[in-house]
Amino acid sequence: MAKQQTGGERQWYAIHTYSGYENAVARNLKQRIESLGMQDRIFDVVVPTEKKIRVKGGKRVTEEERVYPGYVLVEMIVTDDSWYVVRNTPRVTGFVGSGTQPVPLRQDELDALMNRMQDDAPKHHMDLSPEDMVIITDGPFKELEGKVGEIDEERGKVKVLVSMFGRETPVELDFLQVKKV
Repeated sequence: MAKQQTGGERQWYAIHTYSGYENAVARNLKQRIESLGMQDRIFDVVVPTEKKIRVKGGKRVTEEERVYPGYVLVEMIVTDDSWYVVRNTPRVTGFVGSGTQPVPLRQDELDALMNRMQDDAPKHHMDLSPEDMVIITDGPFKELEGKVGEIDEERGKVKVLVSMFGRETPVELDFLQVKKV
């Protein structure tokens, strides 16, 4: 095991985990911190997530989505003991950094990530891109086919170019009103 500095300062580190096991790693690590009495060196464990709106079964559903699949954030003071506890948690593959030395997150990276996680307004997730062909499923233009012109994920809107009277006319719709062809 590489020698780590002892008694450094409290900082955030990213640890790499098996993808899909982030919550299990966070839970295991919190239990290990408690059972091994490491609360004075390992302070917080966070799985970075944000809210997204998806359509499931024709209904809007708000889901938590991992921002960085395969990563968990840990606020800690790196010592030999704290490094060992984190590194040897099941399904942790290592710290993000060069070689055996963990590299703390920069403050601007951390601030951007924390802001993204605390944004209460969920983001819309649309499985569409410009030029996709869609069918309008609701509203006055129901059953018409069109081509996606613009996508506004912030508002959950999509502009569809519909052929009416021999010319393409842009129609702004909610993303729930269209379906890919």
